[in-house]
Amino acid sequence: MRGWIDAFIETLSTEKGFSKHTCRAYRKDLEQLLAYLREQGGGDTGPAIHEVDDLVIRAYLGFLHGKYEKTTIARKLSAFRSFFRFLVKRGAIERNPAEMVLTPKRGRPVPRYLTVDETFRLLDGLKGDSVLALRNRAILEVLYSTGLRVGELVAMDVKDVDVEGGLVRVVGKGNKERLTPVGKNALRCVQVYLEKRRLREKIGDRDAEPLFLNRMGGRLSARSVGRLLDKVIRQLGLARPITPHGLRHTFATHMLDAGADLRMVQELLGHASLTTTQRYTHVSIDRLTEVYDRAHPRK
Repeated sequence: MRGWIDAFIETLSTEKGFSKHTCRAYRKDLEQLLAYLREQGGGDTGPAIHEVDDLVIRAYLGFLHGKYEKTTIARKLSAFRSFFRFLVKRGAIERNPAEMVLTPKRGRPVPRYLTVDETFRLLDGLKGDSVLALRNRAILEVLYSTGLRVGELVAMDVKDVDVEGGLVRVVGKGNKERLTPVGKNALRCVQVYLEKRRLREKIGDRDAEPLFLNRMGGRLSARSVGRLLDKVIRQLGLARPITPHGLRHTFATHMLDAGADLRMVQELLGHASLTTTQRYTHVSIDRLTEVYDRAHPRK
């Protein structure tokens, strides 16, 4: 079974264009299933692939009940379905055992977000003129200004920022590329940070460089962004904790509260389905920019 897992993950990466993060999550889910099967008597290598049926999948999900939230269990089941669908296409098994298993009913959680006043307090509370302080201010300003996923943010290079056009180029889920507007305030913060960085390093423009660097000069990680946001929230004494993804929720909520059209917000967030965007309550880039300029509270 392990060999099939490796082949499946390779397909997700090379043929489907899934991100490293997504591939890592799929692998973890499948290897946890394999570990469970070994413990249940499958031997050192686990059971043969054709021995895994819907009863085995149901038993494993029952084992997970109480250990994980329903949303997590449902995500794992989705990974199993994709994996066994892959095996059916490869002729390794005749049918997909996970298709016979019902998805756990999930409540739809209300996204956590900041109020406008809390958001302004967060962003205006970032002080200092060091390279790291300016970087941190630029990061949070861009996250709130664009609603980007944190993975999209840290993947950007200097060349992806169009200052004159007020746009950033983003590579989202499934390697789908999009342009999204960014506010003047956030752009100013990025420009000040880059200028300070260039002066410190005594170099010219290097467009292929990561936009946001860590202390060692490498690309900043999504985890580091989460840590710096948590640190800022503690320093400012904000009562409501928030994650980088929470700033994405904040962006969407504020845009919709200000009258932005749901379809517009869908495009800005890079959602494939409008249903996903509807949690917060194919247009041209010119129309997106027009709505953005009119609706966003922090231009």
